[in-house]
Parts: sequence; C-alpha cells; structure tokens
Amino acid sequence: MQDWTAPGAWEIAPDLYRIPLAMPNNGLRAVNVYAFRDGNRVTIVDSGWAVPQARAQLEEALQSIGLGLDSIDEFLITHSHSDHITLGVQLRAEFGMKLSIGKDEEPNIRAVMDHWSNGFKLNFERLRAAGAGSVADAMQARVEANPDAERMAEEFFELPDRWLQGGEVIALGRYRLRAIATPGHTRGHLVFADEDAGLIVTGDHVLPTITPSIGFEAQRNGLPLKRFLESQEAMLALADLRVLPAHGMVTDSLHARSRELIEYHEQRLDDSLAAVRGGASSALDVARAIGWTRRQRHFGELDEFNQMLAVLETVAHLDVLVDRGAADAQASDGVKSYLLA
Repeated sequence: MQDWTAPGAWEIAPDLYRIPLAMPNNGLRAVNVYAFRDGNRVTIVDSGWAVPQARAQLEEALQSIGLGLDSIDEFLITHSHSDHITLGVQLRAEFGMKLSIGKDEEPNIRAVMDHWSNGFKLNFERLRAAGAGSVADAMQARVEANPDAERMAEEFFELPDRWLQGGEVIALGRYRLRAIATPGHTRGHLVFADEDAGLIVTGDHVLPTITPSIGFEAQRNGLPLKRFLESQEAMLALADLRVLPAHGMVTDSLHARSRELIEYHEQRLDDSLAAVRGGASSALDVARAIGWTRRQRHFGELDEFNQMLAVLETVAHLDVLVDRGAADAQASDGVKSYLLA
C-alpha cells in the first residue's frame, strides 16, 4: 500500500494533484493540499503548515508538473487550523496570491492574530469548567515557561482576501467547486465539491481513518458536535462522491464514511451517558471512564495535549446529551456537573 505521506504531485484526476506536505513533530505526519491546474496557473485547496520542509515539498511538487510557487493564483482554505492556513499566509506575503476562507472562521483568526497562544488559552477556561484544572495547569505552565514551546511553525495568521459564505461556485479550469459550509470541526469549516466531476475536497470534515477532533478551537460557537453531525447528514444529501481528505489517501465513498462518523459519535454519546449513569459527574470523570483511540486507551495513558483534546471532546458530547434532554447540567464552584435527566 502506498504511503500517503510520500512527497510529490500525485495525479488523481485530469489537472488535479494531491500534494502531501510534512508536519514535523506531529502525529498526523502530513497534510494533503489539492492543486487544480488551469494551463500554467494553479489554485490550491489548503496550503500546509508554515515550516521550511512543507514549503520545499510544495515547491518541488509544483516544479515536477512544470509550475512554480509564483504560478499559484489562490489558496482556498477549508478552515483556520495551522496546518491548513499558515503556509498560505507566508507565501501570500511573498508572491501576492489570494487567500480565501469561510466567513465564520473570522472569530478564530482574529483571536489567534491577537496572540497565537489564544488557541490554547481560551480552552484552559473550558478545561477548568470541565473539572480538568490539572490538565489546564500543566498545559498553561508549558506555554508560560516557554511561549514558543507549542509553536512549532511560523504560525502567522492574517485576514483573507475573500470571505466565503458557502454556496459560491469557483471555476477552476475543467472543475467547478462549490463551497459548502460544514461547521463542527471548527465553526467555519468548508468543503469544496464538484458533483459533476464526482469529487469533494473535505479538509478535516471527513477523514478516511481517523475522527476529526471536536471542540478544539479558539472561539467555539454553540454546540460543535451537534453542528458536526448535521454537517455529516448534509454530506448524505450530496451524490456519493470520491473523498479527497486532508489526512490520508483518497477514498471512494463519501456516504460510507459519513455514516461511519455519525455511528461513531452516536456510540460515544451512548458511552458518555452510560458513564454518567455509572456515577461520573464532570467531563473529566466521563473522559476517564471511556476509552480513547482505536486501541481504547485509558485517559491516563494520553499525553497532556491529547488529554486536553479528550476532555474538550467529552464536553461536546455531554452538551449534546443535555440538548437532547438525556442529561442535565449544573455548575458549582466553576465546575459543570452532569446527571441523568
């Protein structure tokens, strides 16, 4: 089986290339960006992480198909996480190409523009409200002891040239990409679909082998898991398209994977409710009572960063249980507790 992270410009359809870009010191290993060629110009969905290795790989991949960094007209960005937007911001400053992203990402971008660590710090309050003050303290100590400790790239954030609302149709040579709002992983996440060509670039909304994180962003909006599940249902209303994901190989069935993701989260909701029924109270208690990763690892086996993600995702599930009327929530001394409705 091909290593999906292998560098290069991998042609997956006429004038369409998958270009994996490295993410050093990150468990995901790489992020796919997708180059849509129109003659001697190119538009790319997502841009990669602003690290020298990723920039070099992008340049070499484009050169292999007779193009250069100065051939890029625009980056269409699915969402504002660092591995999707920051290399585009860096290259725009040098080459002047356009940068476009969903309008609902503006609060996240502005928060991180104010200070890059807001992506962490604004989540520390949520961790403490979830009963995970020790996790928040450990992460905060790391950031404060070395302000660049968690900053493994030139993670500069700027406003785009164009805000996309969803519904726009973008002509890219033989392709016509329709921007579709898919909030959940982040509040302003977009996917780009060409139903006539039978494909969809899904960013982190639909990934072939992992489940996207829910609840980790600087400025959350409402119930992220509820939005995510609604956005997966919206995928089932489309044709069954070929999936071009941000992490992993291209796969053949959007519908199959969206159904799997819905089923996975429904099972996590059941597991979370069972934990509450068994006496777990805070989101931290529930996170400790359920398994993590495909190996069903115990919460205590995770490192501090992944403990943070686990607690925030548990909060997202518990809040949906409250929204559905299966659980109630109450706050005491700044910590939210959950109980059966």
